[in-house]
Amino acid sequence: MRRGSDGGLGAGGAGAAHLARIARAASEDGIERLAEGPRCECGVFGIYAPGEDVATLTYFALFALQHRGQESAGIAVSDGARTVVHREMGLVSQVFGPSDLAALEGHLAVGHCRYSTTGASSWENSQPIYRESGTGVRIALGHNGNIVNTRELAADLDDGESAAPSTDSQLMTRLIGERSEPRLEDAIVAVAQRLRGAFSVIVSDERRLYAFRDPHGVRPLQIGRMPSGGWVFASETSALEIVGAVLVRDVEPGELVVVDADGLHSRRFAEATPRFCLFEWVYLARPDHRQDGSSVLAARRKMGRRLAIEAPVDADVVLPVPEAGRDAAAGYAEQAGLPFADGLVKNRYVGRTFIQPTQTLRQLGIRLKLSPVREIVEGKRLVVVDDSIVRGNTSRQLVAMLRAAGAAEVHLRITSPPITDPCYYGIDMATRAELIGADMDVDQIRAFVGADSLHYLSLDGLVDAVPQPRERLCTACFTGEYPIAVPAEEARLAQIAFDLDLDRVAPGANEPGHVAHT
Repeated sequence: MRRGSDGGLGAGGAGAAHLARIARAASEDGIERLAEGPRCECGVFGIYAPGEDVATLTYFALFALQHRGQESAGIAVSDGARTVVHREMGLVSQVFGPSDLAALEGHLAVGHCRYSTTGASSWENSQPIYRESGTGVRIALGHNGNIVNTRELAADLDDGESAAPSTDSQLMTRLIGERSEPRLEDAIVAVAQRLRGAFSVIVSDERRLYAFRDPHGVRPLQIGRMPSGGWVFASETSALEIVGAVLVRDVEPGELVVVDADGLHSRRFAEATPRFCLFEWVYLARPDHRQDGSSVLAARRKMGRRLAIEAPVDADVVLPVPEAGRDAAAGYAEQAGLPFADGLVKNRYVGRTFIQPTQTLRQLGIRLKLSPVREIVEGKRLVVVDDSIVRGNTSRQLVAMLRAAGAAEVHLRITSPPITDPCYYGIDMATRAELIGADMDVDQIRAFVGADSLHYLSLDGLVDAVPQPRERLCTACFTGEYPIAVPAEEARLAQIAFDLDLDRVAPGANEPGHVAHT
């Protein structure tokens, strides 16, 4: 039984306690923690294409992956003799100008856009990470995911540096760099076999491009072919398509793929036990991304149709919460025979801000990002479709805003089950203490957010909407069933790091030997 489900606490007591827990996070991070749901992790891209302007192509690909990370961006390019890296804090359009791209000459590149999950948001932690190995090889590395056995790995680090790596991606790069194998491919395999967690990684040296994926394939990584014969790797198919590449296949779980002048070749470093992240389908991936033969858009429409079957309601109109709720809302409206309308307008030019969180800004909250269309909302019974409820504060403000705009009723429909457990594999959700689904039952959550009714899509309904069977999916944030064991100490440190807010507390300041995660 979850806390707050007995008569002693009730919805009011549980709601007050939950508000107190999230109030501190909101007061520290302002509107960022107040008005956002799960935060994406990273996007990676790699290209091997002699004769092409690989820097500009990588730049375009990072635009297609910008939704996966908005804190920093970078590109590393090699011409066979040297590797040049340009990385800065900010959006892709802010980091690169024409002169920056012109200075990046070569035939292969690695690109990265980052959103830190637990590690500090700083230039030092931006990617691709550059390092010269002990054998003189110049390495650039971009990583999407989260390593869970960093303490064990950091304890064995013996590369002669006194400073501890500040992210798991830096740790990975240093582990590869300290290997004595003459071939980088062998060094990557040796390190990959020791990593535990989620990792989709692209690495380059001066002449080759490498891509490898954890044995569970938690995060996506795909292979494409350029019309000129070159090869590309990307987190999502949208990045392949924007550079004119054709999807060939996924990098398989537990596989290392190498591209050089002789073409593409592969070797396996671990047995595949696929557990693809179910939340990629719900929220993270772009609607036009294709995975396992299905588009994300089609899957989200199926989620909406299933929601309409599981939780019909007398209503006048169906509204999506932009952006991930849009396709599911269309599916709900279609199945329910109700009108679909864009009753919430998103301000696309309010991203992450670094304004000090005054009380006025906190009161504005979600209004900085969403505005109701009164002509659609006023006097109507609304079905509002969203992808998830994490802390509940955004949904609470959303319902209040719609009522203030004249809504007669607000019925929330969520395209995923309650999020009850944190993600240790590369998504910044919240600590368990902040997750409203870990703290309250559905009716208590409904009372907390102020909706007339609330229904979450069942886990069976969600799984039915995606192409993979349940046994090939990671459902940890919904079930607490972690396919990759998280060492107790790593889990404890991840919670500490989140609570301390490492944007202002240096990694390791409170926990000796702690490695933050990207």
